[in-house]
Amino acid sequence: MSDALRKLLRESAQAPAINPHIGVLTLHFQLYACDDLKAKRKVFAPLKTIWGKEPDLAVAETDHQDILDCATWTVVALGSSSQQISQRLDQVEKAINERIDAAILDVDRQLL
Repeated sequence: MSDALRKLLRESAQAPAINPHIGVLTLHFQLYACDDLKAKRKVFAPLKTIWGKEPDLAVAETDHQDILDCATWTVVALGSSSQQISQRLDQVEKAINERIDAAILDVDRQLL
């Protein structure tokens, strides 16, 4: 083993571990006047195009993919503290409520 590798291993053993925090926001939506899945996808297109490109977020439709009058979407956020995650999820939930043309029936949050 080289001296450089030994030094790197010693330094990494002394460095504090980074423990990311994870927040999960699940939103249940009620849709009206969606005649087909194409119309449903159009309603939720901003979820993927806006928040799906954020480096600290992951966005996916997690239930009711083939049902026209309801949808369930989940947003997962990563951060360095629970407080940061809570603030980020508050921000995302408010923005989704303002931009998505569907009634939010239920919101579930979990900090892991």
